[in-house]
Amino acid sequence: MSENSTIVNTILSEKVSAIIRVGNKTIAESSMEAAIEGGFKVIEFTLTTPGALDLISQFRSKDDSLCVGAGTVMNPGSVDQAVEAGAQFIVSPIFDPEVVKRCKQLDVVAIPGTQTPTEMQFADEAGADFVKLFPAPPNVAEYISYILGPQPHLKIFPTAGINLNNMLDVLHAGAAGLGFVGPLFDPKMIEDLNFEGIRKKAEKIFDQLSNLN
Repeated sequence: MSENSTIVNTILSEKVSAIIRVGNKTIAESSMEAAIEGGFKVIEFTLTTPGALDLISQFRSKDDSLCVGAGTVMNPGSVDQAVEAGAQFIVSPIFDPEVVKRCKQLDVVAIPGTQTPTEMQFADEAGADFVKLFPAPPNVAEYISYILGPQPHLKIFPTAGINLNNMLDVLHAGAAGLGFVGPLFDPKMIEDLNFEGIRKKAEKIFDQLSNLN
């Protein structure tokens, strides 16, 4: 099995990812460590976070069981930098065919940002492994079920709109996985350096996930 297939299967199996976007490298590190302690195995450092590439390398080297990705990757050059740092999957808020193409060349998982069925189809045909639904609409579960009716081949991965209350509905609607940002890395907890609170939020997410059937 290729590295790409292994990472795709890991994401499909784990179903949830922790996505950190903060303005301080040390806080990003401690926050992500708390999320991992709470159960997360698929983690993403957005490149807008200071020291994101160093953090990707650090977390890749510290635990082989983690699946580490880079977010907010906007061009092929950033793909190269992220993969060199150790990123196993590449996430964008937009769909740029050249970014997906570079991911394919490097055998790294591509998760471009999309919003409409047309964008999702174009991204899938370009070789995307998942299509990120960003931002997720208020009726995210219903929206995904509508899209998957005529396009069941899509692996839709919504973020920025997923929370503890809707996560199971979204998975039942057919989402391939879910990305947690603010509902996991609560801004007030970040401000207060309440990493124990973040760990507890992560545990609640996995408690909820255990109810999936």
